Amino acid sequence: MKTKSKIVKRAKQGDAEAFQTLIHEEKEKLYKLAYVYIRNEDDALEVFQESIYKAFASITTLTNNDYFSTWVTRILINTAIATLKKKQKIVLNSHEMLENMSEMEPSDLEDQLDLLQAMDEIEEKYKTVLLLRFYEDYTVKQIATLLNCPEGTVKTNIRRGLAMLKKKMKGAYFDDRQNSIV
Repeated sequence: MKTKSKIVKRAKQGDAEAFQTLIHEEKEKLYKLAYVYIRNEDDALEVFQESIYKAFASITTLTNNDYFSTWVTRILINTAIATLKKKQKIVLNSHEMLENMSEMEPSDLEDQLDLLQAMDEIEEKYKTVLLLRFYEDYTVKQIATLLNCPEGTVKTNIRRGLAMLKKKMKGAYFDDRQNSIV
């Protein structure tokens, strides 16, 4: 961890090679997160590149070197949300996503598409915490740090987001607990 902190310090002093090293460690995670938000390969790449540019341009504003990963992830999320707002609509079924899903069983494919549709219909704050918690495997504490909010708020947003997803998907799926014989 101390080595990474030293690399961040060098990057903050203008060392482009140090910054490149840091981004190299984060690039796969960042691109995947951008793709989950944007759902289009080209646009996700654009969001990724714009985020890296913003991070490079503002690295001197990073106050704690140990939180570089969190800081750059937050920049990417904000950039992705801004891009989506510009487009006013999330791309639901991009060509790339459908190609990847073509290998799935028909019932699994329907489940995935239903989940994607439901995720698109919930508020951004709930979508963000759900993606970070269940797609990126962040802990509640890490999400709270990333989004700069209390852990209780994160837990509430996760619970509410899951409740919204459950409600939206209720028409397509029945609740086993309600339909089971006790």
